[in-house]
Amino acid sequence: MKKMKSKRLLAGLLALTSAMAMMPTFTANAEDTDTTVIYSSDFEDGDASAWTNRGGNDTTELSVNEDNAVSGSKALCASGRSKSWNGPAFRLDDKCEAGTVYLVSAQVMGQWYTSVTVSFQYTDAGGEQHYENLANLNGNGWQEVSDLKVSYTEDMTDVYVYFEGGSDNIYIDDFTLKTAPVFHPQTDIASLKDVYADYFKIGTAVTTKELAPASTKELILKHFNSITPGNEMKPDAILDKNACLALAEEGDDENPQVSLASARSILNFARDNNIPVRGHVLVWHQQTPTWFFKENYADDGEWVSKEKMLVRMENYIKNVFAAIEEEYPDVNFYAFDVVNECWLDDGNCRKAGSQEEGSANSPWVKVFGDNSFIKPAFEFAKKYAPADCKLYYNDFNEYMPGKTPAIVQMVEEINSDGHYIDGIGMQSHLGTDIFPAVSLYKKTLKAFAETGLDIQVTELDHMISSTDKFEEQAQYYSDIMDAIMEYKDNVSAVVFWGTTDDQSWRASKYPLLFNEDYTAKPAFYSIVDGIEYTEPETTEPQETTESETTPDPTDTVYGDVDNSGSVDIVDVLTLNQYLLGVSEDPINEKTADVDNNNIINDADAMNILKSLVKLVTLPIES
Repeated sequence: MKKMKSKRLLAGLLALTSAMAMMPTFTANAEDTDTTVIYSSDFEDGDASAWTNRGGNDTTELSVNEDNAVSGSKALCASGRSKSWNGPAFRLDDKCEAGTVYLVSAQVMGQWYTSVTVSFQYTDAGGEQHYENLANLNGNGWQEVSDLKVSYTEDMTDVYVYFEGGSDNIYIDDFTLKTAPVFHPQTDIASLKDVYADYFKIGTAVTTKELAPASTKELILKHFNSITPGNEMKPDAILDKNACLALAEEGDDENPQVSLASARSILNFARDNNIPVRGHVLVWHQQTPTWFFKENYADDGEWVSKEKMLVRMENYIKNVFAAIEEEYPDVNFYAFDVVNECWLDDGNCRKAGSQEEGSANSPWVKVFGDNSFIKPAFEFAKKYAPADCKLYYNDFNEYMPGKTPAIVQMVEEINSDGHYIDGIGMQSHLGTDIFPAVSLYKKTLKAFAETGLDIQVTELDHMISSTDKFEEQAQYYSDIMDAIMEYKDNVSAVVFWGTTDDQSWRASKYPLLFNEDYTAKPAFYSIVDGIEYTEPETTEPQETTESETTPDPTDTVYGDVDNSGSVDIVDVLTLNQYLLGVSEDPINEKTADVDNNNIINDADAMNILKSLVKLVTLPIES
């Protein structure tokens, strides 16, 4: 059996295992404040080998020069950039561990004026590239970014942090990549899903990047029994442009091709942990590429006819549900947003046009002339969706006086000759200054309940201006949940749009129930206090005799490195010390090789750790 010592010195594993060691005993938020520096450079040694040019064969040159520097006399310079997105890139997935949070800090400067964006890039399981802006820097001279969070999942490849913007030189100095402090959710507080178990599902939305840290998975498993992919099942994520174009070249531009690769991490997590999923969304004017509405899917093509778009719509919806059935037959898609945000706040439909021409525009209205596309969308969804998947019309500002009656009239007209729409989704992105008033929100619940359709609160969050508004936020959350509870017989799910404040799309407004360190905010306690519920029974371990607890030497308990008869965090630490050469104690090489490849390395230690939080099952099939 070979022993392989990681060149990364197991840095990510050490940070994670030291925090995980506390998991069996902590009762409140557990924390490992230690950090490990993975890479740091002030470029004084002239070495820029860890950096690459983002842009392939363009004219950008990376060099270490003495034109500018923050400390010392040298800095990294990206010169000769031909496009704004060209620039210096630092690869993460050859130095870091998936599932671990890292912090990036740097000094950055432009040649004349600093207008630089720090961004994150990865390739998903289907080969599609994804991009996310982490920070925007503007000003004269050097600008600092400090402790930007980055993390990635196992199915992400080609993971980079990069610097872009402008067209002149970009300078970087004092760059550091280190592990982040590790926090864990509190275990001595009520579980949201248990508190509301007798009333409705309690869900969360999550993105692939947000789901990457093990602590986020722990938070979801404790509190939520529904997951909504935040972006990964929207049309721009699911539509496979290259496959669509290839089919169009063969003469068929009416059968849009789809891929679930972007959502794979989230759907795998839901499948492995038996968590029901809300699908979001099939038909929407935003995050649907304009080429989807053009002849032969050409960016500059003519808009297709209404007749062709109906065929495309049906095939698109059919292909989405076919992919779900084929790839995730064991995932319970209990609900799906079929159509999203078709009405303006005054109750009129959106304007005709592409999103590039204005945010109030809809390419669906451009093709159809009005909202007449909504009913066929539900007819097709009803035809192809799983029988137990409920179908929803979803909208924001649903409580606006002009929009509420428009939604009610629409669902009643569509269902007048059949049952196509099962429910109404109330996004409930609540604004600052306590808007809407609880009375208005309750009035909307009443109007939707009177349609006889199900109601789901699909994207709940509440913005506040500063942390000194936490108590005010808590009271408002409490009042809103009280209103929802009044209509509990009509509501089947309440979904919060995100996990922790720092990961929210409204991060600067502290909109959710949990802080960045996973501790519960006053808003959390305000919606669980005072609700009577029955805590789920825990199974007490049965008493066993000594002979029953002594492991059979012929059994292979994968992960039981120290031959204790069970797998726990001590096995991870024991193997970790063995790999680092700091322990002479023998290990069970058979059970330590959890992937059966005849090599014991940090991958085995990481997989044992993952098994403890139910992310994998041992042994790992090779």
